[in-house]
Amino acid sequence: MHLGGLRCNSTTVTLGTDVATTHDAKRISRVLWVDRFLTFIRLAFVVVIAVGLFAFIAQQIDPQNPLARWLNPDATGLTAPQFKGLLVTGLAQGAMYGLIALGYSMVYGVLGFINFAHGEVFMAGAMSGMITSNKLADAGLWEDAFLFCLAFVVITSILISTAVAVIMERIAYRPLRGAPRLIPLITSIGVSFFLQNVSVVLLGPGAKSYPSLPTWLSQKRSLLGFEIEGTKLVVLLTAAVSMAGLWFLVERTKTGKAMRAVAEDKEIAALMGIDVNRTIVTTFAVGGAMAGVAGILWGILFRSVIHTTGFLPGIKAFSAAVVGGIGNLGGAMAGGLSLGAAEATAPLVLLEPLGVDGVSQLRDAVAFAVLIFVLLVRPSGLFGERLSEDDRA
Repeated sequence: MHLGGLRCNSTTVTLGTDVATTHDAKRISRVLWVDRFLTFIRLAFVVVIAVGLFAFIAQQIDPQNPLARWLNPDATGLTAPQFKGLLVTGLAQGAMYGLIALGYSMVYGVLGFINFAHGEVFMAGAMSGMITSNKLADAGLWEDAFLFCLAFVVITSILISTAVAVIMERIAYRPLRGAPRLIPLITSIGVSFFLQNVSVVLLGPGAKSYPSLPTWLSQKRSLLGFEIEGTKLVVLLTAAVSMAGLWFLVERTKTGKAMRAVAEDKEIAALMGIDVNRTIVTTFAVGGAMAGVAGILWGILFRSVIHTTGFLPGIKAFSAAVVGGIGNLGGAMAGGLSLGAAEATAPLVLLEPLGVDGVSQLRDAVAFAVLIFVLLVRPSGLFGERLSEDDRA
């Protein structure tokens, strides 16, 4: 009986081992198929980019060459001034994505979750700038003292966006500080819809316009071989100054050191005497200020805002933060510029030579395709992630 039982137990162990081995083999097989599929997607991206570039270059050299005529006989190509214009437009729009993305990266670096309501902070800045600028225009000051009015509008927009971000943190996120990360994430989506509906209730659902800009601001200026409109030049310069100011704040001030310490480890930062709550509020405030600047730049560049203005730029700014490396402030701005340049130039440089119809309507698709490609090739982003100790564990 003992020997029989031993034999039975040995058989059970053997069967269990065989089952485990079978499960491991199936799991490895699935992993291999996933790896092969992702490799296929990467190769597809590379082939499309390579063929598109080759066709574009062939088209630029000779519009009547057989390859260009076979792929898309109706494609017209781009002149050097047209390409430069598209690039400047993309960089200007990408600079705004970068400013919004800074808020995503800062909040993620400190709290470890994505604040999807940050796009509505940007919308609040754009809306407050629209109201303030129209009031100044009604008073006759917009044309007569434009620079003073612009500075006043920018300050107002920054204050409103900062206030919205701080109130959002205090009411919606602080009570959930110790909750699982999924709960604040879902809450941020609810806050986003709430702010959109508040805008509809207060200002109506229709689009609102900024007053006309002075003619001298719209004139083109020559800079480093590029003909740049004054509005786009203002956007690029303002983004550069804002990024430099943020870098100085984070890297050279006590407040910035506290923010970096809290982002690394909140518990140890608190033991070292850092007020964690105040530092987190400061992080939201700085991110809100950057979004307010982006809101004003958006109004100056496009002169039209609506309650959903923050939705798509917010999603693209989040994509820019991921492309650059989540938690990396320099990467967020670089990701925004890369995304803006890609969505402005890629439709005409890569897709039109391949015979794709309606390329002007594919800007958004190109932006998200860039996100997918970067995640496939370098999941940590172009400049690498900067995560806290808990996130790295």
